Amino acid sequence: MNTKDIKQKIEELSRTLHLPAFRREYEQQTIHALAESLSYEAFLLRLMELESQTREANRRKAQIRQAGFVQYKYLHDLSRVDLPPDAANKLPQLEQLDFIRSGQNLILAGNPGTGKTHLATALGLKACQEGYKVLYTTVSRLLTQIRESRSQKLLRTLENRFEKFDLVICDEFGYVSFDKEGSELLFNHLSLRCGRKSTIITTNLPFNHWNEIFGDTVLTAAMVDRLTHKALLINMNGSSYRVKETKLMLGK
Repeated sequence: MNTKDIKQKIEELSRTLHLPAFRREYEQQTIHALAESLSYEAFLLRLMELESQTREANRRKAQIRQAGFVQYKYLHDLSRVDLPPDAANKLPQLEQLDFIRSGQNLILAGNPGTGKTHLATALGLKACQEGYKVLYTTVSRLLTQIRESRSQKLLRTLENRFEKFDLVICDEFGYVSFDKEGSELLFNHLSLRCGRKSTIITTNLPFNHWNEIFGDTVLTAAMVDRLTHKALLINMNGSSYRVKETKLMLGK
């Protein structure tokens, strides 16, 4: 078999076996291997490592896509000096992601525009990059999914999937109030993870106003108790990013 036929066969087999990095790199790596006098084993190992690294990178990109982030906001994009003091002080601890490993919840509570969604999203993206399975959702979207799944008799399937995420981000807790049925459905769904898996809650309401969301004092107390048990509570009250950005734009 001549060189041209060999290359063609390598191309065909690498496509059949789904080895994109192997197909892309083998010629260049062959040149390097000859220049470095690598053994056949070392050459094959290098190609296998490249394929493995490519697959891992692609897997993590897929996890980010599947997480459902509305926008990609990373930790390096955060203006740390503009974060509320409590968040700025605790950020070095949070970005270690120990709260995910220990199954702790994280509550980001404060007035609008202070970076709650950005911080939650950035932590979620870092979690994806470190191999964790993440879901981003708003509370209203989650409740809609719960209702639809129940009407289609698929609620248990949704619950099983929801329980398996290493991290769930429930954004905009408090923007929309619920009827009694909705409150109970949301309480039962979020309770599936409590004490086992980590959930990030962002809210613009202090806990003593959560009754305005649920309209039931007993259910509110139970929800607060479940979500805050051993949770990390971050005070996000501070100056609004959005107001600052608007002033800068107007100044220009």
